Amino acid sequence: MTESNQLEAVASELIQTFEITSPPIPIEIMLQRPKPDMWHEVDITELSVGFLRAGGHFSPRMSLARLLARHVIQSEWGEGRGLREIFKDDRDESLLRSFARMLIMPADMVKALSPSARTPITMSMHFEVPEDDARQRLKELGL
Repeated sequence: MTESNQLEAVASELIQTFEITSPPIPIEIMLQRPKPDMWHEVDITELSVGFLRAGGHFSPRMSLARLLARHVIQSEWGEGRGLREIFKDDRDESLLRSFARMLIMPADMVKALSPSARTPITMSMHFEVPEDDARQRLKELGL
């Protein structure tokens, strides 16, 4: 199984664990109310404005998605799914960013969209993500 396929499977399992069935993915709630063997609850009110990177309407959600990805990777839950091994090196941020996109735009939910809805603009509104991230996610999925 490739790293990408493994990460997609972990993202899908996480979404199922939180019983999320439709977008937008509640990243904030996932951070604040982790399941057993996951991370410690995150107080989002303590995050700095700089962390939430202004840059567009939905940019703060992508910052939170990257924060969630880091918490998943470092958790016992993530370790049990081989994430620490995948992220063992201090690689560039591209793999982390890709994993964050998998979490906030799960493959099953993207593929469930009608072909006409699989555009960066529509996905941006549907998943509440920046258009650039929606465009990149479509490329990652080959759609």
